[in-house]
Amino acid sequence: MNEPQLIPADNAIINTSVFAAFVLITLFVVYRVSNRGTSSDYFVAGSSFSGVQNGIALSGDYLSAASFLGIAGAIAVYGYDGFLYSIGFLVAWLINLLLLAERTRNTGRFTMGDVLSFRMRQRPVRAAAASSTLAITIIYMIAQIAGAGGLVALLLNVHGKFGQALVIAAVGAIMMIYVLVGGMKGTTWVQIIKAAMLLLSVLMITIFLLGKFGYSFTNLLQHAAENNPHGRDIFAPGVQYGKSELTKLDFVSLSMALVLGTGGLPHVLMRFYTVPNAREARRSVVWSTWVVATFYICTLVIGYGAAALVGTDAILDAPGAENSAAPLLAYRIGGTVLLGIIAAVAFATILAVVAGLTLTASASFAHDIYANVIRRGDIDSDSVVQVARLTALVIGVASILGGILVIGQNIAFLVGLAFAFAASANLSTLLYSLFWKRFNTTGTLWGIYSGLGSCLLLVIFSPVLSGSPDSIIPSVDFAFFPLKNPGIVSIPVSFICGIIGTFVGKDAVDEDRQAEMEVRSLTGIGSRAG
Repeated sequence: MNEPQLIPADNAIINTSVFAAFVLITLFVVYRVSNRGTSSDYFVAGSSFSGVQNGIALSGDYLSAASFLGIAGAIAVYGYDGFLYSIGFLVAWLINLLLLAERTRNTGRFTMGDVLSFRMRQRPVRAAAASSTLAITIIYMIAQIAGAGGLVALLLNVHGKFGQALVIAAVGAIMMIYVLVGGMKGTTWVQIIKAAMLLLSVLMITIFLLGKFGYSFTNLLQHAAENNPHGRDIFAPGVQYGKSELTKLDFVSLSMALVLGTGGLPHVLMRFYTVPNAREARRSVVWSTWVVATFYICTLVIGYGAAALVGTDAILDAPGAENSAAPLLAYRIGGTVLLGIIAAVAFATILAVVAGLTLTASASFAHDIYANVIRRGDIDSDSVVQVARLTALVIGVASILGGILVIGQNIAFLVGLAFAFAASANLSTLLYSLFWKRFNTTGTLWGIYSGLGSCLLLVIFSPVLSGSPDSIIPSVDFAFFPLKNPGIVSIPVSFICGIIGTFVGKDAVDEDRQAEMEVRSLTGIGSRAG
């Protein structure tokens, strides 16, 4: 096995300088492209982006720190089982492409709540949609910000949790500046820049890495097996999820969450409103799918390459553990310069994704809760934007505190939990609203709250929080649910409760609104962005 390798402390200045340069450049871009217009400008950039631009930004929104750091580390340590994350994340795009992109763009205006409340009672449905949006985005943000702490711990040799906590706070502060200053337009350009940098970086590492093994992937895999305690078992399923029937069931649950969760992610759904029409929304998904597919193919090479050149033991011994695989590999291939570039890209990934999440959550609260539930639509555009900015500050602080609590957890796994929440709370109600004529307000509320509540309850009483050495609170044990991902239970609960609520509820179906929604979702007639 290779000896554990840490990044020399004297390289910290170079790493930090590269990252600082990126932050300054993107902040300048955000400031230049930002505008002080209407709520449509702030929330969805006035629907001014093309399908190609939005597709690249959408992939930037989707390719989070979990994709770049967590999956590469999971492949390096667990092999095939780690790559299953990539397969789930990629296949999930079919739901958006085939079922949601065009219909969502035609039906809504700013948020998922617009779609769900179109033919339902506005106030309770918008409140439920906003609640699920806030819960999902905060969980997702916690994973991203925790990744920032682990990355900086590696780059600066910061082993103490207090030092990592300071870094997490700094990353959260920069993210809030992006959102407060740039709105959706500034955030989108940060996503485009970040996606381009991320794709070029993984392609560059993949090419350099294959070159070290004579452009033979077989040769690379042989070295990876030699430097992994599991040997050739990393090429087949079972290293992580084949230890027992329980771990196999956990894998099925995770797979359900990954494949079905993307269709319910609020920040992905909100991106469909930044383009002028449904055709461009579908085009966005096609472009993002190709970018995401290319990226995940590269992560397969990078993950096994990290095992081959760095060694599994060295990765697990480094600050950040599994999340350190890609940066350690970059340092091994290209030294301090390449490490600095990869560090900047990883930070950009975290900042851009968190900024998009923050904007989505603040827009949902301001547009759905404040404007339509509290003020019943009697409010001007400037006030909505002001409330959204205040909400962004509160959400940013909450996610920073949460990120500090989960330092050391694999961020790909944490994002898997966010996907479980998205699939449980949102997907059933979105599909029923768009495709089931009889679906009503009671069914919507039962679907959202049952999925969200059951998912939260099962996570609280699972090994994620207690009862295991790698739990968030390892010193206590109140876990009665044995699986780490609750999707296999909470997702069916949401679909079933949505059906039961529909038949139990006494709400009369508004046939005129239902017909209008069907025509609008299929044709785009009557839809508007501003």
